[in-house]
Amino acid sequence: MSPSMIALAVAALAVAAGLLLILRALGDVANDTGPSDGPSRAEVFASYLYDRSVWRRGGIAFGAGVLAGLFTGWPVAALLAAAGAWFLPALVGRDAGAKTRIARIEAIATWAEMMRDTLSAAAGLEQTILASAAAAPGPIREEVAALAEAIGRGERLDSALARFQHDLADPNADVIVVSLIQASRQQAGNLAEMLGEMAAATRAQAGLHMRATAERARTRTSVRIIIGTVVTFAVGLILFNRAYLSPYATPEGQLVLVMVAGFFGTATVWLAKISRGKPPARFFTRVETQPETERRGVS
Repeated sequence: MSPSMIALAVAALAVAAGLLLILRALGDVANDTGPSDGPSRAEVFASYLYDRSVWRRGGIAFGAGVLAGLFTGWPVAALLAAAGAWFLPALVGRDAGAKTRIARIEAIATWAEMMRDTLSAAAGLEQTILASAAAAPGPIREEVAALAEAIGRGERLDSALARFQHDLADPNADVIVVSLIQASRQQAGNLAEMLGEMAAATRAQAGLHMRATAERARTRTSVRIIIGTVVTFAVGLILFNRAYLSPYATPEGQLVLVMVAGFFGTATVWLAKISRGKPPARFFTRVETQPETERRGVS
């Protein structure tokens, strides 16, 4: 095997390793939602196989790679173009989940206020939950309806609330649901007042999320400007000053291009992770329900 072929093979392996690292970093961001919450990696991969948008992205990435390879004659350029078409929309695109998360926090606060107002009218906890199901805010209506249905079937209140907490899987709801579970066991007399205070704290959390989202949006804008400038400069050199890039046409130049792209890709992934932040940790995730015999005081 000639030295040039060896160099190209090493370059291809280096690019493949870089792509795997980027894919793993993206998977860590997507799955960093707390312990044992959300689908497993195998389930996520299986869902990708049936997702049309994934096949669409794959087709666009393949087309970009073919065009780059035909236009430049560089195998590394083809791989980088395909990788960019696949990963960049997810890295620097809009954080669509931010609005959803904020709306969910607001919905949890609204539901707590509804519970507070109904409890203030001397209604019981179970009756309050059943009454709130019909008017629950949209982002959590399905979970509240499932809670009310479980109570209507005669399930123990603390067990139904524990499942409700697992379904919500939100740190802002954990404190509220745990308080409801304790109240169902001990009949807390100041539950309505506690719910009002927790609703106010939850709304404050929503405000913090909004400000953090605005700051992260600025970071994503900076990342877009950096990537756009680099890509525009590279395309401009290829179109108007091809001789300047002639050293990259050699096997050694391809290796250098792999190194440059690796550094740039790593920095882009880090910036993207900073711009998306990290979801808050959940502390109240191991609430155990009491058996019926313990609740009745039977040994």
